[in-house]
Amino acid sequence: MAAHDRDALWKVVDNVCVPDMRLRGSPAPCVQVDLRHGFVVFKDIAGRAQILLIPTRRVTGIEDPQLLSSRGPNYWQAAWEARGSFSQRLGQQVPREAIGMAINSALGRTQDQLHIHVDCLRPDVVAVLRARGDRIGGRWSDLPVPLAGRRYRAMRIMGEDLGSRDPFRLLAAGDPLAHADMGQQTLVVTGYRSARGKPGFLLLSHRADPAAGDRAHGEDLLDHRCTALPQATP
Repeated sequence: MAAHDRDALWKVVDNVCVPDMRLRGSPAPCVQVDLRHGFVVFKDIAGRAQILLIPTRRVTGIEDPQLLSSRGPNYWQAAWEARGSFSQRLGQQVPREAIGMAINSALGRTQDQLHIHVDCLRPDVVAVLRARGDRIGGRWSDLPVPLAGRRYRAMRIMGEDLGSRDPFRLLAAGDPLAHADMGQQTLVVTGYRSARGKPGFLLLSHRADPAAGDRAHGEDLLDHRCTALPQATP
């Protein structure tokens, strides 16, 4: 999406995808429009298969207080469920630990409508998290190894799906500094599998440091070319 129009995503959702679904039963140009649960899935112009999960109501970004309401939808779970569309575009099933979902900070984004990126994780990030995942606990703590040159905090939750466990709320509840200024935070969620084969998720957060030129751009942990995966056969 063009950086000069910070409402470009919202215009596609609100002016095109949702009306088309209501009037014609077609989600185009979105991949999916779920009016009941209030989100769309949109194929981003960047990447082999990257999709975006976008609310159908106005939600500016990670700093929006609506996201911390216990009555609000869990957009992360919806994004995780949408990974089938992502895998289909790649022509193969992608291991859960190779899938990343990311939202950038208010400083690191180019669009002012909430959108969760769903794409491949960088191979070096996958390697670090595979090596350290079992040592990450159920509370936020510093990850001793940098990811894409940045220091992240991490926590682990177990289960095949996120269910009602919302990473936005888990970040705000577990880190007072984050809760005080969510707009400075970037948040990345990736699938995880323990050494014993148990499924779960790793949550990663990082705070922006504008003075150092750090915009908290968690999307940097994603690999939009999916270089670790073979190219799909035509």
